[in-house]
Amino acid sequence: MVVTQENVVVSDSSRRLSPQEIADILRERIRSGALKAGDRLPTQAELADEFGVERGTVRLALRELQEGGLLSNVSKGSPPRIAEVAPTRNGPQPTMVGLARRLAEAFAAPHVRIDAACLTAETLMVALSEPIRQIHDGRIHPKRIDVRIMLPSREINLAFPISVAGPSDDDPVHKRWLEQRNAQGHVLRHNLQALRSSHGIDVRVTFRALPFTPPVKLYLLNESEALIAYYVITRREETTADDGVLDMYDTIGSASLLFSFEKRAGGRDTAFVDESQKWFDALWETITTDLKLSL
Repeated sequence: MVVTQENVVVSDSSRRLSPQEIADILRERIRSGALKAGDRLPTQAELADEFGVERGTVRLALRELQEGGLLSNVSKGSPPRIAEVAPTRNGPQPTMVGLARRLAEAFAAPHVRIDAACLTAETLMVALSEPIRQIHDGRIHPKRIDVRIMLPSREINLAFPISVAGPSDDDPVHKRWLEQRNAQGHVLRHNLQALRSSHGIDVRVTFRALPFTPPVKLYLLNESEALIAYYVITRREETTADDGVLDMYDTIGSASLLFSFEKRAGGRDTAFVDESQKWFDALWETITTDLKLSL
């Protein structure tokens, strides 16, 4: 097999907060209890003033929280409210909620192994904040963390997201996806590798490029659990930071339901975990190519 490399440059040309950073700040306020279920968020104008950004940036941040199931009563007439998420252990949950809990349990093992195949690393990046927080709090103490992530290659024609008007030479929808894929992957890797210096944990994070658009997102935890969620395509508009509008067919992956299969359950669950791991390993070792994220 001939292995090629895909070099990605992530730029940091602006010091203003990004939509992702604003969403992370608001998400932390929700998790800490500063914002409680049923509370209304400040208006977009108030948030824009607080963070020193344009309203378009705030709208993108709020959309991310909405897609993650953290906001309810979203309308143009009034600020959204913080959603109430009913915890369930055995049933499917919104991906962002369920994955964080399962990762926290997986990180209690001495040797953590996480494999993921997805459209972007957004959900995994955000969900990892929970086990990382528990490591910093001294509640869990992994000695080694191996993370392998397969993402679509920048060279392919994505099935989604895609402009409703069709592809073009300078496709803003593809550019948006590529920027998100690169930035989220870089942040995920940085957050995990920082555990080397802070806690002496042996951390390895590797990316490979898929030659196709994955129809589902798959997470494999410690070779003992498989979690899968379907990408459901919908037509939607997104306002960019400069108040432009992207009309596209896209998926709201973070809000889709995450189904868990545990090897210890036996029967079909065991077979599903084993076959999912075989599928991942086969792709990793054959038709995928190196994907490097660098500054």
